[in-house]
Amino acid sequence: MNFIFRGDELLIRETTLELPDATICHLLGIRIESMQPLWFQREPQHRSIQIARDVEPPAGYAFLKLRALLGQLGEQAALAGRAFQIAEWVRTHRYCGACATPMQHSARELCLQCPNCGLHAYPRISPAMMVLVRRGQHILLARHTRYATARYTALAGFVEAGESIEEAVHREVAEEVGLRLQNLQYFGSQSWPFPHSLMVAFTADYAGGELCIQEDELSDARWFGPGDELPALPMMESIAGRLVRANLPPGLRVPQP
Repeated sequence: MNFIFRGDELLIRETTLELPDATICHLLGIRIESMQPLWFQREPQHRSIQIARDVEPPAGYAFLKLRALLGQLGEQAALAGRAFQIAEWVRTHRYCGACATPMQHSARELCLQCPNCGLHAYPRISPAMMVLVRRGQHILLARHTRYATARYTALAGFVEAGESIEEAVHREVAEEVGLRLQNLQYFGSQSWPFPHSLMVAFTADYAGGELCIQEDELSDARWFGPGDELPALPMMESIAGRLVRANLPPGLRVPQP
């Protein structure tokens, strides 16, 4: 499979959502050998590349936002996310960080190598926490300022240097909404390419504090419980969507998708 990205947009056939074949790659001036193997399940046949922002799609194809496509790609969604993350990694690591020599693809593994000083660079992965806070029959949902969306979701943030994921959960919740937690429990994890994140999700119970929003991070945060109508939620393909829906209190009115 060939994953061709223009920024955060994926090139696909408009009618069937098929990925471009070698003929389309050639039409765009892309040499297959210049694309980065994804090494999915240790096989190199899947490849990805980032191309210039001014490239127009061939007839019958379109560049569509990957985030919007994830719910339509089925089993290919995880592979498309991997492809996007790797294409961005290659684009931003063209030169050695130690001696500025152009990097080269490794023929044996998912790695960029410097032919001058021997530095190895591997894909960047940034651990991030997510937590759904519960207080009795209520759950805390928030709307983030950095996303132009009306969706409400669980609290989330990146793990800082020297922190455990559990420490990051307590710090982020204290910073963003001023609350203390107890009974932290692991829910699940997901690779998420926006950007190069490994999301680790938890549930936790409210232990104290008054709700106080960090306005440069959140535009709103509130408790939702029996009788309330839920706002728009994250898509089911994301761990945020699964985390919230798996912990809905009884009596909440859920909007139709």
